[in-house]
Amino acid sequence: MRTFDLAPLYRATVGFDRVADLMDRVLAADVAQPAYPPYNIEKTGENAYRISIAVAGFTAEELGAEVKDNALIVSARKAPETVERTYLHRGIATRAFERRFALADHVKVTGAAHVDGMLHIDLVREIPEALKPRRIEIARPDAVVEGEAAEA
Repeated sequence: MRTFDLAPLYRATVGFDRVADLMDRVLAADVAQPAYPPYNIEKTGENAYRISIAVAGFTAEELGAEVKDNALIVSARKAPETVERTYLHRGIATRAFERRFALADHVKVTGAAHVDGMLHIDLVREIPEALKPRRIEIARPDAVVEGEAAEA
């Protein structure tokens, strides 16, 4: 695989560290991403998203989710079994995991629910008023002339 040196990007820009870090992660040689547990990311509205993670075999108490440094970290630790079981086939993986999702600026987690073996995490992008587009009124030429005449 090709490797890219992003050092010139760091040298020539100010304030784009997150973009450069994201590029580093995407282009990293670590191509093998963990496939467990499977998950979906869906857009549920103009500024709303939902991450659904298959967590069969885990209780709500064994699951954890936290937001730290613009990253959503979902983890699970299975409590030790108190009853000794003998499996003829064990196809439900209940191994511990930690899954990280990078969050964009202004994306907030609004809630999480554990329903039917799925962990649903709802997110919303809340753009501050200062960053929202605003309409600028354009004066007509006759209004400018009238305004100047009123001042004179």
